[in-house]
Amino acid sequence: MIRALLTIVILVGVVGLIGWVLTNNKKKNEAKTALVAQAASGEVAVRVTPVKKEALAANFGANGNFVPAQQMNFASENSGRVTRVLVDEGSYVHKGQTLAIIKTDALNIDLESAQASYQNAARDKQRFENAFQTGGVTQQQLDQAKLALEQAEARVSQARIRVSDANIKSSINGIVNKRYIEPGAVVNPGTQLFELVDVSRLKLNITVNESQVANLKLGDKVDVKASVYPDLNFGGTITFIAPKSDASLNFPVEIEIASNPGNKLKAGMYGTALFNFENAAPITVVPRAAFVGSVSSNQVFVLDNGNVAKLRNVVAGRVLGDKVEILQGLNEGETVIISGQINLTDGSKVAPLK
Repeated sequence: MIRALLTIVILVGVVGLIGWVLTNNKKKNEAKTALVAQAASGEVAVRVTPVKKEALAANFGANGNFVPAQQMNFASENSGRVTRVLVDEGSYVHKGQTLAIIKTDALNIDLESAQASYQNAARDKQRFENAFQTGGVTQQQLDQAKLALEQAEARVSQARIRVSDANIKSSINGIVNKRYIEPGAVVNPGTQLFELVDVSRLKLNITVNESQVANLKLGDKVDVKASVYPDLNFGGTITFIAPKSDASLNFPVEIEIASNPGNKLKAGMYGTALFNFENAAPITVVPRAAFVGSVSSNQVFVLDNGNVAKLRNVVAGRVLGDKVEILQGLNEGETVIISGQINLTDGSKVAPLK
């Protein structure tokens, strides 16, 4: 019994909802019919609006993450056993400071062998020069001796570099964020050793859209807030604006933080860049709906003599919400058509509606 009553109530509700939707649609259709009826015979009913100049606020904020100004991942360039690790995670290091030492016995042997070969090549070159003066050897033999000496010298330089590379040295000032090795570990070329970061200078990485990036330029000063320090303002300077958008049609922007007292900001923290543009000059704008098809068409219908639609080419600028900046083609005080364009051609008679 209860189930039957519930079914009846649901059916009544559904019927009532359908009736309400049909009634509402009928009212909308009647309203549209009434608008069309206002137009005189042969005229197309349209809505219009005047072209205005407005000083639109261009202020905006963009969120991103703080990243270190410098970050280096050190990898081994030689094979060998780690004999000493001279720093720990969290240690502050200076540029040129030795971080770890890799056993260099085999590398030293290679260096001694290269030096011996160089000395032998130098003696051969001297003998060939002396023999050449008496006609004992040809010019070609002398040239080969000189080439052998140059090659031996190159091998000595290469061996010295490999021995030097066995001492892992920092190339930046920073903090050891990760240490991947321990004394006694055997490493190969490419083995990860350390990750160093310099947080004395940070950057905020953000993305902005096409209308926002048009207002930015390198060197602009920016207010920067950190989510964990809402009452502090970390000033910054725009140091990079991408010349090309990413896959989401946004433009990457980098802001270098002016100072980080006490290293309060950490890489990876969440931050917001606040862009303020004072005394914005008035610009010519029209509703986005005024464009035929889309903004990219750069065409609008202008009301001429009060009842004629004239198609006009314009140059659109920034898209600012539901308004579009007009760079060329329209003057303040002219009237554009914002609805009904689908029924218009150049020169169509229209009946503007309020």
